[in-house]
Amino acid sequence: MTVTLDQLNASSQPDFVGAVGDIFEHAPWVAERAYAARPFANVTALHDAMMAVVRGASRVEQLAFLRGHPELGGKVARAGAMTADSVAEQGGLGLDRLSDDQFDRFERANAAYAAKFGFPFIVCVRHQASAVSILANFEQRVGNDPETEFAAALAEIGHITRLRLDAKIAT
Repeated sequence: MTVTLDQLNASSQPDFVGAVGDIFEHAPWVAERAYAARPFANVTALHDAMMAVVRGASRVEQLAFLRGHPELGGKVARAGAMTADSVAEQGGLGLDRLSDDQFDRFERANAAYAAKFGFPFIVCVRHQASAVSILANFEQRVGNDPETEFAAALAEIGHITRLRLDAKIAT
């Protein structure tokens, strides 16, 4: 369902959250807090306000938020048991249809990454060319220090959510 920016700017908080509360994975609190920044001049301003909420959240909230994201190419992806946006994004690159060998590689990469950082690997799948490029990203980013990787995960969420907003807001 799409909505116009004018409709969002004129909406009540429950309607606003109902319209864009799913943009950030399992985190309607982002929309709840961004509501106060209305009116938004454009989608960029809306997204900036939502990202400011995420960046302004406590470290505990941010970590819980990151942990709410599904693993890429993991068991949950294979079962299709994710949010509709994540199913479409991962499915669009075939992460729900990996070969057994690819699935095993993703499982090992997910486990190593989570063991090091304490949250799942997050990348904007729609900015990737293939499952192979995602695995290459895993290998590169698992070498990051925790602070660099925390920032990288939040930046990737920015890319993901901007694409989701662009798809949801009618212009």
